[in-house]
Amino acid sequence: MTCDSIPLRYVSQLYPPVSFYGFQDDDDLTFLPMDRVKNGYFLSNSDKYSKYVSSYNAFEEGDILLAKVTPCFENGNIVIAENLVNGKGFGSSELFVVRPTTIDRKFLFYYFQSSTFKQEGEASMTGAGGLKRVSPDLLRQHHVPLSSETVQQAIANYLDRETAHIDALIAEKERMLALLEEKRAALISQAVTRGLDPDVPLKPSGLDWLGDIPVHWEIRRLKYLAQVRGGLTLGKKNTGSNLVTMPYLRVANVQDGYLKLEDVATVEVSESNAKGYLLKYGDVLMNEGGDIDKLGRGCVWREEIAPCLHQNHVFSVHPYAVSSEWLAVWTSTFQAKYYFESKAKRATNLASISGTNIKELPVLMPPENEQKEILMFIDDAIKKIDLLQIELKTTVSLLTERRTALITAAVTGQIPPEEMAA
Repeated sequence: MTCDSIPLRYVSQLYPPVSFYGFQDDDDLTFLPMDRVKNGYFLSNSDKYSKYVSSYNAFEEGDILLAKVTPCFENGNIVIAENLVNGKGFGSSELFVVRPTTIDRKFLFYYFQSSTFKQEGEASMTGAGGLKRVSPDLLRQHHVPLSSETVQQAIANYLDRETAHIDALIAEKERMLALLEEKRAALISQAVTRGLDPDVPLKPSGLDWLGDIPVHWEIRRLKYLAQVRGGLTLGKKNTGSNLVTMPYLRVANVQDGYLKLEDVATVEVSESNAKGYLLKYGDVLMNEGGDIDKLGRGCVWREEIAPCLHQNHVFSVHPYAVSSEWLAVWTSTFQAKYYFESKAKRATNLASISGTNIKELPVLMPPENEQKEILMFIDDAIKKIDLLQIELKTTVSLLTERRTALITAAVTGQIPPEEMAA
């Protein structure tokens, strides 16, 4: 099967006009922030017309919405706008809006997911780090294979069937991953709040959110166990001859029980100012703000980068009367997370917790030898869960690669028509 090639701009419109004639300020329509645009579907959300008319990209029923910013573009965040509230919508400015004109909509939707298109998109990106974006010129100049409408529809129907099977397998593996994550969290919470002896006598903790605890355990406030330090406030102008450029940790770097250090930012700061924010080996990093589920989550700093600072949205907790490992694992329990959320100050989509509330965190304290036994038990159990998760993630990665390869082969004419017949 052979396909002609034609510039994408000849068969579609980029940021096409959308008429809101007759709309009133309080009329409802669909609003799609980037985090609601997934691979092939979106999470429905609606709001008032007046809130978005001046700052967001407009679209209407049938338009294709394609992420242009990294890593959303690479992850395949793309959707066809369907079942919109009042037929219209606004979306993130980080979305391309493409309206097919003389090309099959579903065919173009799949073509945007092919490695042929994605490789050119990634090559066209400009910017640095997490702010790299696909150039709009790509969509204006890129050539798309163009066969007859009948062939396009046959390819789209074939991919509907085949990708549905692959997507179902991926969804099953992702459900298993989620269950393992739940098992990990439950196992940690049970061991850290009740210990390893199921027959141990219990006593009331005095805290509704904690419940009963082993009779020989204590509860102490964090401020009596560790030094809590805020981080470096960014944006202040530094002057002088002793300025240095240093890496610093952000909320995105501090995950629940581990560090994510692939993208570490740097800041120019005076040597004297930097000294007060240097991380020390054994510090427990705890997040001050961000999404509600990120509050307080922490992990142990082991000088993975040295020297290194931390910004003001990441607390550095240096223990002197509790082990770093015990404190870090305590912050990952359901109970500690409940405390963080109950003390949080909330704004739209964001939350934060003060240093004062961090210092007042109740910490459950078994005897030291029992802490070590519990930590060893958790470490062994988590290693087994990690192995299962690695296997599942490998399977998901292979299925995703297979999906992309299948789409690429179909939209570029490498699969004979007879193989695509229902």
